[in-house]
Amino acid sequence: MRYKLTIEYDGTDYSGWQKQDNSSSIQEHIEIAIEKFCGEKSGVSGAGRTDAGVHASGQVAHLDFDQDRDADQIRKGINFYLKNEKISVLGVERVPDDFDARFSAIMRHYRYKIMNRQSPLTYHSNTHAHVKQNLDITLMQQAADYFIGKHDFTTFRSAGCQSKSTIKSIEKILITKKRDKIYVDFTAKSFLHTQVRSIMGCILKVGTGSWDLSMIPDIIAAKDRTKCATLAPSCGLYLKKIDYGSM
Repeated sequence: MRYKLTIEYDGTDYSGWQKQDNSSSIQEHIEIAIEKFCGEKSGVSGAGRTDAGVHASGQVAHLDFDQDRDADQIRKGINFYLKNEKISVLGVERVPDDFDARFSAIMRHYRYKIMNRQSPLTYHSNTHAHVKQNLDITLMQQAADYFIGKHDFTTFRSAGCQSKSTIKSIEKILITKKRDKIYVDFTAKSFLHTQVRSIMGCILKVGTGSWDLSMIPDIIAAKDRTKCATLAPSCGLYLKKIDYGSM
C-alpha cells in the first residue's frame, strides 16, 4: 500500500534530506519515526534532495506499507515520534502504487528568502539570507529573466550532481519585495543539484552592483562552473511546493 507524505521542516540542524553515513538527515529521522510508530521498516523516497540547511514547506515523499492503514493515523503516529525534531508531516494520503514522489512530479516550486538590511538578524538568522548591501530588485529581475527558458546549465551544476543531462527548462523566476524582505520564486519541472543557489548567487551579484547585467548571458554560455558566483546561503532556500496534476 503506497502513501504520499507532505512534509515541512527547518533544515538548519540537518545534513539535508538524503540519508548519509554519520549525519543527521530528514529522511533518516522520518524512517526511524515510521518504524517506532508501526514496527515496519519502510524506506521513504523524497521528491527533492534538499541540501544541508535548506528548508521545506512542501516536500513530498512516498512510502509503502505491507497493509492498509488509516492515513490520518499514519500522520499522527509519525509526528508523535518526530516531536523532538523540527520536522512535521502535514498530510498523508493513499496513492496508486505507480506514484513516485520524484518521477511523477510535473513541476517544482522553490522560494529564496532574503533579508536586505544592515542591522544583524535575530530570529530570521536561520530562515533568510542576510544581504547588507542595497539590492536593486529591478536589476535582479532582469538578471533572472536570462535564466528563464531552456538552457544548458552546466555552469550552475555542482560537481556531485547525478542528473543525466545539464539541459533544464525554467518556467518562471519572479522577484517581489515587502519592505526589507525580498522573495525569489523559481518554477521548473526539475533542477540540477545546487542550481537554484548557484543562480541566486549570480542574481545577488547583479543586484548589489558587483556584476554588470551583461555578464549573465556569457556566464550561462560558458558552461564552466568556475564562472559561477559563490552559492547563495542555504538558509534562504525553501522547497515550497510540488505539483503532480491529477492522480
